[in-house]
Amino acid sequence: METFEEKLSKTASRLGLTLGQMPRHIAVIMDGNGRWAQQRSLPRVEGHREGARIIETIALHCVDLGIESLTLYSFSIENWKRPQAEINALMHIHSEHLVSIRPTLMNNNVKLLHLGRVAGLPETVRNDLADTMEMTSANTGMKLALALNYGGRAEIVDATRKIAQKCHNGELSIDDIDEQCMSNHLYGAGLADPDLLIRTANEMRISNFLLWQISYSEFYVTKTLWPSFTEASVEEAILAYAKRSRRFGTIEARL
Repeated sequence: METFEEKLSKTASRLGLTLGQMPRHIAVIMDGNGRWAQQRSLPRVEGHREGARIIETIALHCVDLGIESLTLYSFSIENWKRPQAEINALMHIHSEHLVSIRPTLMNNNVKLLHLGRVAGLPETVRNDLADTMEMTSANTGMKLALALNYGGRAEIVDATRKIAQKCHNGELSIDDIDEQCMSNHLYGAGLADPDLLIRTANEMRISNFLLWQISYSEFYVTKTLWPSFTEASVEEAILAYAKRSRRFGTIEARL
């Protein structure tokens, strides 16, 4: 079985890049399902169904590319404000795909992670999510993190509460609290910060996504609607990322 490094090196070579120009963690704000459906005179739910189907295609391509982690923003805390009929359809689609994707995850050694609040999700979704995570827990390949019932501010609040409780219990002292401590108490503790953040449907906002983790992520916005996003679209984003100079607050060395 090829390692991440071997796959990533092959991808870099094929794209005419160096290994250092390749992202290892890609995060995606999947936007445009409703517009995709409306453009085709279809109900919005059909756009969500197609968007869910595309997830498997993109995830498998990222596995082939050698990407170590893929984080997808599938349902935000704010999305509960949508019409109840659309919410019900979205929850059904999540439950359906959390089950149907299991063979693909297992056959490709992908580990499913969840970012977000479990409380508030319908019981069926909670159970299907927990079962799929348990089934893939020993997989050692790409990590697929699903941000479901997720909010960046809520994540920071929840992490702060955990830290405060540990301080109250005497497990932590005030002096123990630093950036690493906060990172260790986020939903995705252990996940590296995203190198590349992709947003589809040409929207120029973060939408409360990974507020802590994207401090130094490179942004790539495309007009492509999520259901029309393809393997080639992923590679276009990677090529754009490779042209960036990531300085992390320092001054770029000039010869």
